[in-house]
Amino acid sequence: MAPRPVRPAHAARTAALAALLLAAGTACGGTDQGPTAEVAQQSAARDRIGTLSVRTPQGPRACTASVVQSPKHNLLVTAAHCVQNRRIGLLDGLVFTPGYRNGYSPYGSWPVQSITVDPRWADDDDPEYDVAFITVRPVGGKQVEEAVGGNPIATGQGFGQAVSVTGYPNERDEPITCSVRTRSQSPTQERFDCGGYTDGTSGSPWVTASGTVIGVIGGYQEGGDTPDTSYSVAFDGRVAELYRQATT
Repeated sequence: MAPRPVRPAHAARTAALAALLLAAGTACGGTDQGPTAEVAQQSAARDRIGTLSVRTPQGPRACTASVVQSPKHNLLVTAAHCVQNRRIGLLDGLVFTPGYRNGYSPYGSWPVQSITVDPRWADDDDPEYDVAFITVRPVGGKQVEEAVGGNPIATGQGFGQAVSVTGYPNERDEPITCSVRTRSQSPTQERFDCGGYTDGTSGSPWVTASGTVIGVIGGYQEGGDTPDTSYSVAFDGRVAELYRQATT
């Protein structure tokens, strides 16, 4: 699917915006107990992860996103339900703020330019395609990947991978993180167990020790329905094709 330009934000859509934000933030589901996430200490690698919010860093939060490597150095990955659903359409006026902490935006905010989702998500909110790639506009003549770096996308890695997952709960002003091992939820969905992934952490990247992104919180139950277990679409040929579309 071709990238879809984001329309300017309009105050008249406040009610619809609130409904999408309410639906977008959830990150977890299931009953298995695991560790609990802790505050993520600042690092250059974690500064590639940031908030998606409306208009300003202090605006209503949508989700978490992260910078991934791309030919034009302007690409993010997140969950599709963070930015679009069938009932409301695209969420307008989003900005990405990498490394955001306690009201401080060390790299500024990067306006969203276009969003690429699979047609099966756009048409049916199909949880098997709950991944989105986002391009952002340059700031001060610099692309976002040039400012903070980016992680490569990896597909076909299978289950049982050790990952760290860093994201921004809506009720906190600094990110949380957890080091866990992925498990199979189904042949096309994966999961991890760690408490604390509440509203706002959808879209958080699942990053391996080598720095590759192999998932984002989303997919089954739009990422889950309790804070203790989170899900992702398994990154396979579906995601590889979506990335190709987003970068061509």
